[in-house]
Amino acid sequence: QVQLVESGGGLVQPGGSLRLSCAASGRTRSIIGMGWYRQAPGREREMVASVSSGSGTTYADSVKGRFTISRDGAKNTVSLQMNSLKPDDTAVYYCNARAQVSIEAVYDHWGQGTQVTVSS
Repeated sequence: QVQLVESGGGLVQPGGSLRLSCAASGRTRSIIGMGWYRQAPGREREMVASVSSGSGTTYADSVKGRFTISRDGAKNTVSLQMNSLKPDDTAVYYCNARAQVSIEAVYDHWGQGTQVTVSS
């Protein structure tokens, strides 16, 4: 099993910045990618940003140019720097770790979620 602990959410004004962090523990050698997802009230959970074990990154179109994901493989952490925040970024943000559980199967582990609220 992989355990994920997030930190860094909170309330920020539009145009402000926040940094989310996530620390993984447990069977971290099985992790092949990490990322951040978010879920706003009444909406489905969506991918925000992800980084593979090869350091390739993917971003949702809505956050490109504003958010930056980074991963420290040695420390088993992933961070999300969020700049130029908008009210539409308000959501619960979840850390994700995708683990290789067999040759053909992967499993997604999730953190408990951290609230990000962008409001004046």
